[in-house]
Amino acid sequence: MGELVERVDEQDRVLAVVARREAVRRGWPHRIAVTVCRDRQGRILVHRRAEHVDRFPGHYEVAPGGAVVPGESYEEAASRELAEELGVRMPVRFIVKFLNRTGISPHWLAVHEAVLSGPLRPDPDEVMWHGWLSETELRGSMRENVFTPDTRDVLSHYFSSVERGTF
Repeated sequence: MGELVERVDEQDRVLAVVARREAVRRGWPHRIAVTVCRDRQGRILVHRRAEHVDRFPGHYEVAPGGAVVPGESYEEAASRELAEELGVRMPVRFIVKFLNRTGISPHWLAVHEAVLSGPLRPDPDEVMWHGWLSETELRGSMRENVFTPDTRDVLSHYFSSVERGTF
């Protein structure tokens, strides 16, 4: 059956447990949790997805994350994804949640934040490159590289919610 997710409605209420592949194929909203990672200098972690991943291979992104599994909270999913993708185990801070219609299907997208201080151990099956960029460097990188479709929405909601303006 593949990865299971909770199919949700326009108010993020659970309707059913379904295969993620089916939710994407049918355009059913489901839940995704991501984390914007910063370092102590305020730089943002940017990474490039591995070339063989199913969704957006080789694209850059600013928020590692993934699907929320049935019964899991957004925060639990965000922490789990940090551990899986970057080898970092730590709590995350919820920032904002919104219904995102960019990307491959509609999904409720919960954006979290984590301030990382230790070494990263990215999973090479998920991440082929990573680096820390200032907001100015990130803007330049977004003009030069192909980022995942929801990157602008994630950053816009993130910066608006942490009272730093829009991206």
